[in-house]
Amino acid sequence: MPFIKVFLVALVFILNLAIAQPSWAGKDFTKGTDYTEVTQELNQLLTVQNNPEQAGYTPEELQARLSQLQSEKYVMETAKKRAQCFNQTGRTLGVYANKPKKSPTQLYFLAAGQITDDDWDCDGIYLPAGTQVVLTPNGEPQELTEAIAVKFVDGTQSIARTNPTTGAIELNVAPAKVFKAGEGTWLLPTLSQAQIDTQVPSPELID
Repeated sequence: MPFIKVFLVALVFILNLAIAQPSWAGKDFTKGTDYTEVTQELNQLLTVQNNPEQAGYTPEELQARLSQLQSEKYVMETAKKRAQCFNQTGRTLGVYANKPKKSPTQLYFLAAGQITDDDWDCDGIYLPAGTQVVLTPNGEPQELTEAIAVKFVDGTQSIARTNPTTGAIELNVAPAKVFKAGEGTWLLPTLSQAQIDTQVPSPELID
């Protein structure tokens, strides 16, 4: 009888492991602040689509902005994982991340070749002054004169990679927002890439 009880307990434990859902399962990104902001702006711009100057855009600029917002909306409606950042720059990368209900968004350091764990939300990336960066797919490299933080919407699977020809950091998706020091609520320290390279990567991001 004791053996049967032990067997049944073990069987229940194994079944629970087999059917247990990952921490992000069932996550509805359409209930977050990002989704609300994107849909509100999208709806507002659609009302002036025939008169883009009312929103301060040229027709081409308005169409580009609408396309980006529609893409962000689609990401949040279809994403199955929390936002993750993949560092393919070959150097240490500053990333902004939070662990839902446990740790607020702050700056961490992600080693080259690493991706943040899906228990975390990787909200964005820190780029120091002097960085050559391409902020949009098919865009042109620009050298930053001051540090910036780029923010992605919930569910974004972002990749930062270094172009071997130009040496510029390229992003696979356009950021939803770009912050400079004094803008937004994220801390933007004054760090060079050389200083970032000396930082110990944050082990909790990849657990």
